[in-house]
Amino acid sequence: MHKFLIAALLMTCGSLAHAQFMPEKLTPIGEKIEAAVKGDIRTAEERARDGERKPRQTLEFFGLRDDMRVLELIPSGGWYTKILAPVLADKGELHVAIGTARAIEPMIKDVPALAKVKVAQTDAKFAPAAGQMGKFDLGDFSLGVKDLDLVLTFRNYHNLTPAARASLNKAVFAALKSGGTYGVVDHTRRHNEPESTENWRRMDPVLVVKEVQAAGFVLEDFSNLHYIPDDELRYEVGRRSVTGNTDRFALRFKKP
Repeated sequence: MHKFLIAALLMTCGSLAHAQFMPEKLTPIGEKIEAAVKGDIRTAEERARDGERKPRQTLEFFGLRDDMRVLELIPSGGWYTKILAPVLADKGELHVAIGTARAIEPMIKDVPALAKVKVAQTDAKFAPAAGQMGKFDLGDFSLGVKDLDLVLTFRNYHNLTPAARASLNKAVFAALKSGGTYGVVDHTRRHNEPESTENWRRMDPVLVVKEVQAAGFVLEDFSNLHYIPDDELRYEVGRRSVTGNTDRFALRFKKP
């Protein structure tokens, strides 16, 4: 009897070990994203952050398809732009908007793989907010593009004043088609914690849900992809002990 039990346990352990080391089977869109992640337009510094940013899993969570019309908000240096652009180049469209003049627009001109990226003709007034460190105002604006399938923003929502966030959510709602998706990733702030010099680049995810829903969106899902158990939510995200290791939320909203 004991021999049979031992044999069964060995077979079970062997099966588990085999499953553990089996390579993950990717979907077709997952394969395209991974190919873009490995693309030669990305720098070594950008690749070094793949492990903590999990671009393929994040974009799959937001429902990216290669035939979508996608808008990336406040793309900064183009970390995600360099992944999205190759995926969408053949059958989809990638638009970028807000704060694009300094880095993205010159990059589009210089990097052939980004030649199809379109700069949305928005009238947003992206300007520093008076008396608020690191915060920006946008005014009431339009994104200058319609019938989008997907709008994404990565670690930018915290940079905006409450009024700017309301304007942004309103503009995104207008730009998306019915059934379109709005994806938001940002650094997590403890719920209901007042703003301080330590947490000003973090966002309370409950507040984000409330603000985005106020624009007409429905919360469809959230992900724990970027949950970091040892981020105590106490320190400024740029601190040496925290940077690259912040807990982040990923929220997916749907336009009815």
